[in-house]
Amino acid sequence: MTSTVSVAPATGFGRFFLPGPTEVHPDVLAAQTRPMIGHRGKGMEDLLARMQPGLQALFRTTRPVYLGACSATGFMEGAIRNCAGKRVLALVNGAFSERFFRIAKANGVDADALAVEWGEAHDPGRVAEALARQAYDAVTVVHSETSTGVLNPIREIAEVCHRAGDVLLLVDSVTGIAGAPVEPDAWSLDLVLTGSQKALALPPGLALGVLQPSALARAERAANRGVYFDFLEYEAAARKNQTVNTPAISLLYALEAQLARIAAEGVEARWARHRAMAERTWAWVDEMAERGAVSGVLAPEGFRAPTVTCIRLAGGRTGSAITAAMKAKGFVIGAGYGKLKDATIRIGHMGDHTVAELEALLAALTEVVL
Repeated sequence: MTSTVSVAPATGFGRFFLPGPTEVHPDVLAAQTRPMIGHRGKGMEDLLARMQPGLQALFRTTRPVYLGACSATGFMEGAIRNCAGKRVLALVNGAFSERFFRIAKANGVDADALAVEWGEAHDPGRVAEALARQAYDAVTVVHSETSTGVLNPIREIAEVCHRAGDVLLLVDSVTGIAGAPVEPDAWSLDLVLTGSQKALALPPGLALGVLQPSALARAERAANRGVYFDFLEYEAAARKNQTVNTPAISLLYALEAQLARIAAEGVEARWARHRAMAERTWAWVDEMAERGAVSGVLAPEGFRAPTVTCIRLAGGRTGSAITAAMKAKGFVIGAGYGKLKDATIRIGHMGDHTVAELEALLAALTEVVL
């Protein structure tokens, strides 16, 4: 007879720690069951108008926040088509920053990659040197690189870009916004984009973004903005509380519910909760490293994302084996991404999770790795 292995399902909230999509609170999921409305009617305009103050508070901006029915990759392509100019410097230190570089090349933009090892952060000094050697119109950077758990110093990189002249900084903050401090206005970040399924803790399918006047001025000069991601159209629509294209109405209902929950917690308190979860995870990694169970956190101290931790494995363990063992215990975490697939595991401690829920995960993970 062949035997079968019983796999415990991940039941109840607080057991799904994938680095995206993130677990969605039941109240937010339930909000999607509201009936459809006409997306060109007053009901939609009222819905968008109600959400805009909460979106601006979340993004720490006085600018309108754009909403698109797409993944964040759509807004990455929009960033290139609207704001890249003739030549782009792509800061590459992981899979998603590499994607930004590939998007620029695929759209016919001359692009150079300033690459560092996966697991390292970008040095603003090296960015300044690259901008001094060659004229660029824009720099792309991933704020929180989900594949490695590295947090790039976007505030300092923005300062370097602006000192170099008319150089825009285009920021992918997919696992940054709603989990880590991001200040588009105060830090003069020309364009910042994110997706719904990470620290914002919504189902996948929405892209959100903010453009400063500098980025809009560049878009006005862009000859090939395209149609779906023409950010001038997004700007005009946002000011009328409308959408450019057919919106994902159910996801907007979920967004409204989540913005209310974020407002009740407070954006800065949300950042602090994410930081607390990250620090607890890093401490656990240190404990396990002392016992030879793992090798350590991939990202260096001072450049670690508060939303996702990438952990280097030891003792011949593989990411796929550990994630399978955790699934059997009813928990979901991520294996490494891309070339780090079996050399690492990733914990997505973001969204609406708490330190107490994280402790339960780490207790189970301790049993697996020891």
